[in-house]
Amino acid sequence: MINFAATNILRMDHIKLHDKKFRIFIPSEKIQQSIAEVARQLNDNYKDKEKPLFLSVLNGSFMFTADLLKNIDFQCEISFIKLSSYSGTSTTGEVNEVLGLSSSVQGREVIILEDIVDTGNTVVELHNILKKRGASAIKICTLLLKPDAYKKELPIDYIALEIPNDFIVGYGLDYNQLGRQYKDIYTLDQSSD
Repeated sequence: MINFAATNILRMDHIKLHDKKFRIFIPSEKIQQSIAEVARQLNDNYKDKEKPLFLSVLNGSFMFTADLLKNIDFQCEISFIKLSSYSGTSTTGEVNEVLGLSSSVQGREVIILEDIVDTGNTVVELHNILKKRGASAIKICTLLLKPDAYKKELPIDYIALEIPNDFIVGYGLDYNQLGRQYKDIYTLDQSSD
């Protein structure tokens, strides 16, 4: 018999990834509460819609997507796409399609699931891709929004949490491919420099 209580990952106040130290910023309980609220909004808005397609942007949104969909009570489909615009702790400004869209979006309502929107380059590029492929409606749902960094015209329709323009890791977000597995979100610990 598995002791599920013993399998929980302990919360760590600080973590070190590569050459950087991070401190806890958003605990998992706050993340889950915010996701449940976004799911409630989606459930209200899509209860009478014809099977919208959730399009999860990999790698960062995998945890957000899994937890959000556990709270969705309408019929839907899920697909994944991988776009890349980051190198280390900063954006390159260029969006590349690494793993392409495998589902047809022609005439479909699509809800983009993103882990974080900062400059907005990725969601704008993906929105353009979906429009060209014939999506009938496109909404953007993000776990995190950095309003100080986002200056695009495209509206972000569903936002779980707004955060400052700081570099973060955990809950799917990484620093050079490390740190995605943590259930909490961490920010750079400036006091340890």
